[in-house]
Amino acid sequence: MLHHEVMARLPAVLGTDDLPLAELCAARIDGELFAIDEGWAPIDEPDLPSLRAAVVALRVSRSLIIERLSAAWVHDALDAAPRTAQFCVPHRSRIAAIADRRITVREVVLTDDEVVELGGVRCTTPARTAFDLLRETSLPDADSVDVVARLLAPRPRLADQVRERLDRAQRMPHRARALVRLDHAVAAAALIAAGSIQPSLTR
Repeated sequence: MLHHEVMARLPAVLGTDDLPLAELCAARIDGELFAIDEGWAPIDEPDLPSLRAAVVALRVSRSLIIERLSAAWVHDALDAAPRTAQFCVPHRSRIAAIADRRITVREVVLTDDEVVELGGVRCTTPARTAFDLLRETSLPDADSVDVVARLLAPRPRLADQVRERLDRAQRMPHRARALVRLDHAVAAAALIAAGSIQPSLTR
């Protein structure tokens, strides 16, 4: 078992850099820790966006911005973290290639107000996350709609913010498809908020 004084000195999210894997697994069996994606956290640690952001950040050794499906999980719009964590950096940032199949990193154009800091970890805001997922051509329409609906449901003003962002991007590729997805997501979010349906996406 982990001693309380040792736990007090450790971060809220633990990885194998903090303790040996065997000790982490033993603490989980003892009911002191629970596994969350590739990390471990004390059993009484609240499952908040800051905790999830810290968990995703375990996969990289540098400061990157969590985005797309990984950001959706941080914002509680997915039930499980994606197997491949998704990060981005501002356009024209100099970053060395990362050879790790567990993560993807891309350069994007984004503004300071599209990034939120959660416990020292940077993540795209719910509005920017929805904007990205509506335009994500690798996602089936149903998946995009489901995730964005879960982002919208607890945030009444978010749909208008996302629509305004799409309206400003007149020459954006796949804009028409994104707007159709948004309309479906708004309708689904209203049903989720009313308790008429349960969110369906459980990646």
